[in-house]
Amino acid sequence: MTQTRPPVQTIPAPEPAPATTLSSQPYEYRRTPLVEPDWTRFPGWRTVTRDQWESAQWQRVNCVRNIKQLRAVLGDTVDESLYTDLDADQRALATMSMLVTPQMINTMVPFAPVTTEALLADPIRRYMIPVASDRRTDWPSHPYAARDSLHEHDMWVAEGLTHRYPTKVLAELLSTCPQYCGHCTRMDLVGNSTPAVDKLKLTLKPVDRYDAHISYLRGHPGVRDVVVSGGDVANVPWRNLEAYLMRLLEIETIRDIRLATKALMGLPQHWLQPDVVEGLERVGRTAARRGVNLAIHTHVNHTQSLTPLVAKAAQTALDVGVRDVRNQGVLMRGVNATNTDLLDLCFALQGEAGILPYYFYMCDMIPNAEHWRVPVWRAQQLQHDIMGYLPGYATPRIVCDVPFVGKRWVHMVTEYDRERGISYWTKNYRTSIESADLAALSKRYAYYDPIDTLPEVGQRWWQAHRDA
Repeated sequence: MTQTRPPVQTIPAPEPAPATTLSSQPYEYRRTPLVEPDWTRFPGWRTVTRDQWESAQWQRVNCVRNIKQLRAVLGDTVDESLYTDLDADQRALATMSMLVTPQMINTMVPFAPVTTEALLADPIRRYMIPVASDRRTDWPSHPYAARDSLHEHDMWVAEGLTHRYPTKVLAELLSTCPQYCGHCTRMDLVGNSTPAVDKLKLTLKPVDRYDAHISYLRGHPGVRDVVVSGGDVANVPWRNLEAYLMRLLEIETIRDIRLATKALMGLPQHWLQPDVVEGLERVGRTAARRGVNLAIHTHVNHTQSLTPLVAKAAQTALDVGVRDVRNQGVLMRGVNATNTDLLDLCFALQGEAGILPYYFYMCDMIPNAEHWRVPVWRAQQLQHDIMGYLPGYATPRIVCDVPFVGKRWVHMVTEYDRERGISYWTKNYRTSIESADLAALSKRYAYYDPIDTLPEVGQRWWQAHRDA
């Protein structure tokens, strides 16, 4: 018997899709080569030569530390109102003293006339030279803001050595940087005291502090990863830093060493000095021989900060044996809290500067920082919006550094009260101050959104809570 085949079904062809262009995508990629802005556009630097500009010593000597020095650089390009605004912030609100390298100032308003309006709107200025009018007057600080918001000092196992994660430590070698960021999470320790904050002080001599670190690490073989920070390691005399790193490399259980330095971006001239390059090569060779991963972590928040000098410093570090150069930015309103800002920065980091996008932290709950912070839901949206554009290995994670918990991807929240802006998080390890706390792994830990981002009913709740 002949089997009859079923009739062929004709499936209508789909309607032709409307013509699309790249601009119809939510984000449009355009390659943009890095450019070193012309520093002579500033009145105070009109006679500065390239040799001077590329000198780390000249950069350090000519840092802007006060309004008088800023006025000398900017001249009459801005109105007196800007200096008055800055003075008001420095006198009452700033948690960090003023210190900005010429390199960083040169990335403010890089390709347009410098005016009061342009400088006030500039993303680099917003976090490096904050003014009083930037900050919120309704909620300048969250009620649960704290000087040491991550309790790093509470977790010191030796002066400057924070043991928060089971296998990792943070080594604060010193309390200074080549430049001070307004949003610094270590504002209780780093930099000079301000009228708003009387800073803590490191009391041991550096040699004794370093000895204490090495002694602790030798006695705790469960620690395999050391983040060498401060402050900024670029402010440690190279001979001292190299000696410290070589001592770390002698400890058999240390397998990862990360050097934390915003100066790779803010003072790339430092990392291009011959003695630093040669010393980094010695450390890199020793690390490779021992099978230790040596990396540099820098801190770039906006694509304007990336210039050919920054790319040269990053590539030089890679050439002499540093395994990776990675970026840990901070998510801030008015600076980079849009998908376009983040993607532009990540493409410039990965494609032009040889720096791997790694983390974007939510700005921590320190005093007078509410105008910078974003709510958890916004961070989750940004993580969603940047996926699919970058290579997977160069797609950064947006993380919330939850007090007593540590870094958590923003989608790992356990419970979230959007109305009151309270998110709850859990963890899977004990910090060094919780060894006897049997309930540490079953608790929920709270984190708080900026109150001005809440619905009206939530803002009223916090107002009543504050007034109670």
